[in-house]
Amino acid sequence: MTAPTRPGLSTTAEKALREAMERLFTGRPIRTDGKLTKQNLWREAGVSRAIMNRATAVLADWDNQVSQSTARKHDQKLTEGITRLRRRLKDNCLERQGLQDEVDAAATVIAALLAENATLRERLGNRSSAVIPLGRTQAARE
Repeated sequence: MTAPTRPGLSTTAEKALREAMERLFTGRPIRTDGKLTKQNLWREAGVSRAIMNRATAVLADWDNQVSQSTARKHDQKLTEGITRLRRRLKDNCLERQGLQDEVDAAATVIAALLAENATLRERLGNRSSAVIPLGRTQAARE
């Protein structure tokens, strides 16, 4: 058995974690999907999460490399892009709702005008079409 380098951590476990870390950073995972997560690190190494948590030096190296990795920067750009798109979507939804409110208001006004127009046409239609002459005045007779 290998002598532990830190309490509760064998050199075999540390070596497995470092090899797993290398495989993940070079894109050659064996046991995981290759995402740069601590869960994938301990699974890729074939050790328990508790053993990984005791490997503080390995975790410090992991955090340092993850923060500087191109994959991490790519993920950050994607996250920023998604955030921007969500903001635009929210703004567009609010704008669309405002426009829909305007359309609804216009439709209400149009419906009221159509009803008023129909009423006026009906009134106009109810008038008699016969021309009734007005009585002749005395001045007109002379």
